[in-house]
Amino acid sequence: MPHATLPPPGFQALILCGPGASYSTFTSSPKEMPKALLPIANRPMVWYPLEWCYRMGVTDILLVTPEESLEVIEAAMSQNPHLTSLPNPKPDLLAPKDLSHETGTGDLFRLPEVQSAIKGDFIVLPCDIVCELDGTALADAWMIQAGGFGAASGGLVDGGKITPGVGGEKLGRRGGLGVWYQTKGEGSTKGEETDFIATTPLPTPIVPPPVDSLRREISNLVYTVPTDTMKDITEENKHFPIRHSLIRKHGRIKMLTTHRDAHIYFFPFWVLEMIKRNEKFESISEEVLGWWAKTGWQDGLGEKLGLREVLHGEEGSGSESGSQVVEEEIDVSKFSSTYYSSNKVNGSGQATLASRVRGSGLAELNRSIVKPDLIIPPILAYVHPSGPSEPLIRRVDTAHLLLTVSLRLAKLASIEEVGKNTASPFAHQAKIAHKDLVPQRCRVEAENSLLAENVLVEEKCNIKESVIGTGCKIGEGARLLRCLLMDGVEVGANVQLTDCILGRRCKIEGGATKSDDKTSLRDCEVQDGQVIEWGTEAKNEKFMRFELPSDDGEDDGGFVDDGLAVADAHE
Repeated sequence: MPHATLPPPGFQALILCGPGASYSTFTSSPKEMPKALLPIANRPMVWYPLEWCYRMGVTDILLVTPEESLEVIEAAMSQNPHLTSLPNPKPDLLAPKDLSHETGTGDLFRLPEVQSAIKGDFIVLPCDIVCELDGTALADAWMIQAGGFGAASGGLVDGGKITPGVGGEKLGRRGGLGVWYQTKGEGSTKGEETDFIATTPLPTPIVPPPVDSLRREISNLVYTVPTDTMKDITEENKHFPIRHSLIRKHGRIKMLTTHRDAHIYFFPFWVLEMIKRNEKFESISEEVLGWWAKTGWQDGLGEKLGLREVLHGEEGSGSESGSQVVEEEIDVSKFSSTYYSSNKVNGSGQATLASRVRGSGLAELNRSIVKPDLIIPPILAYVHPSGPSEPLIRRVDTAHLLLTVSLRLAKLASIEEVGKNTASPFAHQAKIAHKDLVPQRCRVEAENSLLAENVLVEEKCNIKESVIGTGCKIGEGARLLRCLLMDGVEVGANVQLTDCILGRRCKIEGGATKSDDKTSLRDCEVQDGQVIEWGTEAKNEKFMRFELPSDDGEDDGGFVDDGLAVADAHE
């Protein structure tokens, strides 16, 4: 699919390159292999959110990473053929000095470097998102439902004036949008993380949206929490508590328990100030969205979070949209339609505001005016419909998902098969890069496999539903079923691998077919550079090196074994 050539829509995109704690086998040394560079279907993980941004026309992109991973990501952006083939301009990299792999996303957005880098409405993406859905349609739906086209037109700042180059309003008018997807059905994985969300329908529009519009799947988010947290709340209370204020506010509430937050967010500029003011917001997905969703129905919560100042400006600032401005000549009738007084009323029901003005002066008048109700722009939820024909949306943040999503993408028809305009944006040019290197006396199922450049396959091999990276060697008689091999892996003769992930440049030793020994691995992970000896039989194990901290007590960056298999412990 060709990338968009439209003018940039005014958004900034921030791609957060996280720690990859669930990939301990492959990311134990973030200086050498950060999560963002792990391969999904032979492309670096960060390629997928970058491609999504370029496809929707967003070119102002910022990769945010800890300093220890900055150098290797910079090198990949200038050397990896998949990353260098992306359109210009290239994304900028930001490595705040206080950002570590343990920093929460809420704390990340309070860092001075991040605060100063965001200039307008912005999109937040994780580095592990794979999204076939058209981002342009999603952005259009957000701008229509959430209150205007300020991002595209330059936006509003203090005083309602348009400032060129500022892609968003500083004072609040627009809401936000998050994306959730179904985890059950085709491609689902057992035990996959989910989120509990509650939504309410939006008002019925006068003109219904088109049949294929994403607006049909957008609703108002009123509650969100990880499903595990929801279960803990339910167990502690012996039931799931629901506030009366939520029921009074919304008569129709839909609760979903098998969906997951894709961590794709469209945020107006004012959200940055909300995060800055509330230091208890440690996570974007939990605290920011969770508290924001509840402000729509929980009385007084918006005030406690400081949203009046965020949305309308500081008191006395003179801003048209926020502060209480008292003019020198006061027309009391003007206030009756906008404000109401806390003073006692006379027998006719008329407020005695005028007498208070004469008796106490302007200062007393200013104090007697009660602020209008705080109206908070909503956070909306796009709940992606499920079905085999729907575009793929998946977070790939576990090793099992790395394998299953890679195998699903391997089934996509190649560009040479169906043409560039028809192929998926994630399709490769060819399923097997060099078909002439595959011997006739072996079987490679091209319809559900991917073989990258310079892959050497020897005779009598059997390869089904597998993704094989650049420079790999598959020995004679080897059998691979549902496997992911990263670059430079060597699989010896007669090795049998099922549902395995092999790290870069690792070696699985082979042997003779008539030998009593054999190498058979099932549901295993092998760390980069490890050697698995001939005769090893294992299931559900991780093969990792064993390293102790240095004499100075500091960790050298190795990974201490936690009871899993260690291939080279005998050394």
